[in-house]
Amino acid sequence: MLLRQMRYFVAVIDCNSFTEAAERCYISQSAISQQIQSLERELGVELIHRENRRFTITPTGQYFYSHCKAILGQVDDLIRETKRLGQDKELQLRIGYLRCYSGLELYQAVAEFSKLYPEVSINIVNGTHEELYDLLRFGGVDLVLNDQRRAFSNKYINYELMQCGCYVELSMNHPLSKQNCVRLEQLRGTPCILIASREQRNTEQEYYQNTLGFGGSYLFADNLEEGRLLVLSNRGFLPVESVGTLPPPSAFIRRLPIYQGEQQIMRNYCAFWRKDQSNYYMEEFADLLKKLMTQGKQAE
Repeated sequence: MLLRQMRYFVAVIDCNSFTEAAERCYISQSAISQQIQSLERELGVELIHRENRRFTITPTGQYFYSHCKAILGQVDDLIRETKRLGQDKELQLRIGYLRCYSGLELYQAVAEFSKLYPEVSINIVNGTHEELYDLLRFGGVDLVLNDQRRAFSNKYINYELMQCGCYVELSMNHPLSKQNCVRLEQLRGTPCILIASREQRNTEQEYYQNTLGFGGSYLFADNLEEGRLLVLSNRGFLPVESVGTLPPPSAFIRRLPIYQGEQQIMRNYCAFWRKDQSNYYMEEFADLLKKLMTQGKQAE
């Protein structure tokens, strides 16, 4: 039995026509008919019941068809991945993560992945949500750790990592730091500090203001260290998410959960990668990251 004969059979069933299947496979109708007859003789069963100019698939043929589809899909994946690996000068995994991310698990995942797969070179970049989205769309990275701001697209693998609670970091000198939690409306008189590049400031502010409901004024920092220095100087509050295990704040900063009504504000975090570029290493890294995050939460 040849894979080619399996492809011909699947094409006939998909097209419900020998003529259209022959056109799709770039052979004559008589040739595709002969190949399927040869396949039936080899198997010793009837896959297609022919009657005049019409045909129906037999129960045995239906079983064979469904398994052929799965096998041929795996073969296509194998061929595509083999070609990709052969064309690459070196195996690499390019990872993007949020500039405001400060969880420990990403670093643990990189270390463990590198130990398991030393043949893979890991390159890491950070950015805002939109910067990471553009990098993924246009091939600048292979996988991103990002918050969900859009409906899931079927062009991507949308691998949900965890729902996490929103917190704020405040200076110990701020009056709200004495509370056990803060409500969104209590923060309106304090500037919100966002981690964003100059080009992405308006986009980040619009999201926090219009989607999450953070009112008041805004300050911007290029990175977490700069943002926390603004917090220490009591210039404003820094929103953070508990994506995995957060390192403890400094002795002069208080981290409090943010509530809206009676519920803590929650965010959805995912690993995203393009379906047409998916490979084993991306899946392994995402699985490892989720495992570490889950273990971190259970240990809290």
